[in-house]
Amino acid sequence: MILLSVVNINKSMPEFIPVLSKEEIDRSIDDLASRISDDYQGRDLVLIGILKGAFIFMADLLRRLYVPARVDFLRVSSYGSGTSSGKIRLTKELETDINGSDVLIVEDIVDTGLTLKYLIDYLKAFHPGSVKVCSLINKHENRKKNVKIDYFCHDIEEGFLVGYGLDYNENYRNLPDIYHLKI
Repeated sequence: MILLSVVNINKSMPEFIPVLSKEEIDRSIDDLASRISDDYQGRDLVLIGILKGAFIFMADLLRRLYVPARVDFLRVSSYGSGTSSGKIRLTKELETDINGSDVLIVEDIVDTGLTLKYLIDYLKAFHPGSVKVCSLINKHENRKKNVKIDYFCHDIEEGFLVGYGLDYNENYRNLPDIYHLKI
């Protein structure tokens, strides 16, 4: 990956260092959608997006699949004082019957792996045919749980990332590219 020049979107905002352009993201989603479509040909696929961050990635991925897929969303939060406590609670539950179906969890970024491990265990209780994971970004910097990421677009070692659904305090999700936010 080539690191693009530093961009300061607005003088009153923090510094944004380009990591992935919209064109790079689009190409990787095209490739990923093709792989997923080949792997799930003739199967009962359910995409489960993790809100809020995955909604943009999931919409783009879904539009590029050439196999039928049902869609649902889950929302989780970590709670504690100030920072994530590692205690995870579901704030939006599953609404789709996934018994016997092939489930693909769609995440924006897998960082610590704690939330993902929780979600995998939660979904397995509904007796799906399989549970696999798809993420836009597989980030290794803070990994605490060894979780398998079956499909991912970009492997990134470190950085606080924003844009294309990724946020900082609910801001910057709308940016079409992905940036390292330097505060």
